[in-house]
Amino acid sequence: MTSLPTASPAADGHQKKLGLVIDLDTCVGCHACAVACKEWNTGGHMAPLTDLEPYGRAPDGVWFNRIHTFEAGVESGSAVAGCGASRTTHFPKSCLHCETPDCVTVCPTGASYKRAEDGIVLVDEDLCIGCKLCSWACPYGAREFDTDTGTMKKCTLCIDRIYNKNLEEVDRVPACVMVCPVSARHFGDLGDPSSNVSRLVADRGGFDLMPEIGYKPVNKYLPPRPARAVPVAISTAPAVSPPANLNLLARWADRVLSR
Repeated sequence: MTSLPTASPAADGHQKKLGLVIDLDTCVGCHACAVACKEWNTGGHMAPLTDLEPYGRAPDGVWFNRIHTFEAGVESGSAVAGCGASRTTHFPKSCLHCETPDCVTVCPTGASYKRAEDGIVLVDEDLCIGCKLCSWACPYGAREFDTDTGTMKKCTLCIDRIYNKNLEEVDRVPACVMVCPVSARHFGDLGDPSSNVSRLVADRGGFDLMPEIGYKPVNKYLPPRPARAVPVAISTAPAVSPPANLNLLARWADRVLSR
């Protein structure tokens, strides 16, 4: 079985934990993140991302990022008095790069491993035997089995982008973060309490997905904000009857068109 790495603190003493913060309040479910992820990684570190019969009856393929959409209950404060309004929430999901991932410790060959220097969880395809133990151990369903290569694949946080010195510094972020049209995805060091992502989590009450199982995911989610009540203006003006000649014209047109 594979062991987790020992801590490798940064120069200022904090443990570097690269990850994502996803704002469920602003995500519109456009799937731009999933498409950009697919496009980048199909030629990147974990390439290829197989697609089998994508337009057939039994499509199969590898996607590191998937978006689920839910009707998130009934909210009070609806525009119509006395009626609640359900809220549609788009929930992007990928590997959460947990601090204590069982997907790593159950791996019999060491193919699944966690990097000490930044906390990113990766898969070494040369060592992967396709036993799927890691996918069974992952409670988030973030592992993707490539039936074409017989190996397990997963989100890499685009390590071939974030450490690529041939790119401008502003572009050294995961592809999903770069393309999000509403800035619902944020990337940074969640081990540094002074980082932008850590402050965002603190300010907005960011939370772990399924914290009760103890995997300590690095990625965080920001909750949707409460919906604002929209008042409905009700007119108190008396109803105005249509002019008599308008009624006569309507009856004449009806007779003509009915012939």
